[in-house]
Amino acid sequence: MATRKKTPPAPAACEVCQGSGVVAVAVRVGRKRRTVGKQDGMCLTCFGSGEATPTTPERG
Repeated sequence: MATRKKTPPAPAACEVCQGSGVVAVAVRVGRKRRTVGKQDGMCLTCFGSGEATPTTPERG
């Protein structure tokens, strides 16, 4: 009987975007830079992947 392969655990979702890779960004216009709305932007914490990044970089 063959042994089963263990599947790696699913990566944790990003806390900022909840795994979607997209966050709301305020749109500002005019000289006073007033906010007029929101648009979708890429999550800068996970760079749009939706996966949580490690808190400490690995050095090797």
